[in-house]
Amino acid sequence: MAKIDFGGVMEEVITSEEFTLEKAREMLDKEVVAVIGYGVQGPGQALNMRDNGIQVIVGQRKGGASWDRAVADGFVPGKTLFPIEEAAAKATVIQYLLSDAGQVALWPGIKSCLKAGNALCFSHGFGVVYKDQTGIVPPADVDVILAAPKGSGRTVRTNFLDGSGINSSFAVFQDYTGRARERCLALGIAIGSGYLFETTFENEVYSDLTGERGVLMGCLAGVMEAQYTLLRRHGHSPSEAFNETVEELTQSLIRLVAENGMDWMFANTSTTAQRGALDWAPRFRDAVAPLFDRLYESVRNGGETRRVLDVNSAPDYREKLNAELDVIKRSEMWRAGAAVRALRPENRSK
Repeated sequence: MAKIDFGGVMEEVITSEEFTLEKAREMLDKEVVAVIGYGVQGPGQALNMRDNGIQVIVGQRKGGASWDRAVADGFVPGKTLFPIEEAAAKATVIQYLLSDAGQVALWPGIKSCLKAGNALCFSHGFGVVYKDQTGIVPPADVDVILAAPKGSGRTVRTNFLDGSGINSSFAVFQDYTGRARERCLALGIAIGSGYLFETTFENEVYSDLTGERGVLMGCLAGVMEAQYTLLRRHGHSPSEAFNETVEELTQSLIRLVAENGMDWMFANTSTTAQRGALDWAPRFRDAVAPLFDRLYESVRNGGETRRVLDVNSAPDYREKLNAELDVIKRSEMWRAGAAVRALRPENRSK
């Protein structure tokens, strides 16, 4: 392990130099890894492991779009692509990557396929941590581990192809074989992680659900909409409002923050922008802090998971979801965004 100073706190991380791909291959040499679910995380993780020389099969409901996608990606029905329970029965490691609601629905079948000494690997602690709601209680004679990429399934794949990898958290919930940690690290490296940091199932799911609802998606979308609406209300055109709210952030500033940090960004902007950002950042922080407190408590006490499971298990879930997404798509702000993106030089040439 490498010890890194994270803002004054020393933490241990594991990079692909400390735990090499060769070591991961050795650890997984006799394993058959079944990726269950070929939706969001499944394709990136399965393809990366396959490219890294791991014996991978895919379990997916036959006949749907995800099955067809797996076929298009080179998984062969009857050889490396199977119905879900058939794939699970063939595996020594089950990579359980269905949606949270899907994991709940199919758990009885998956549980029946687990054999003593198998490993059950998650990329999200949801099912295990909220077992009172999900009913997901792994048997005592299997390893239960977690390798959770800190990015979308698409990014897991594109970063791998770019040669950079993606950072992931890892955790061991249950060590039956005595080698659960090594299995977990091997899988983390095999799916394309540039480095791994240790957590617990509880901390992973609490931070993940908070992040998705907060800065990563919910808060970001809400703040963008608030600023765009304000500018439009004061007479700014859609193109100006969108550029000042979204385009400059995504096409310029956030890339510089990613490369250099917010401290660098503050130090390398105009004095006018610098002064305004320094003055207003604490005000925004203090305004949203109570909301984040309520959000974290709702995650911790299971309120958010109850909401997810109730809504996602409804028979008309997909129809209602599409209606909600369509409201966003048809809004002036994001129709303006489509026009702005089309005007980017790289898109005008298409």
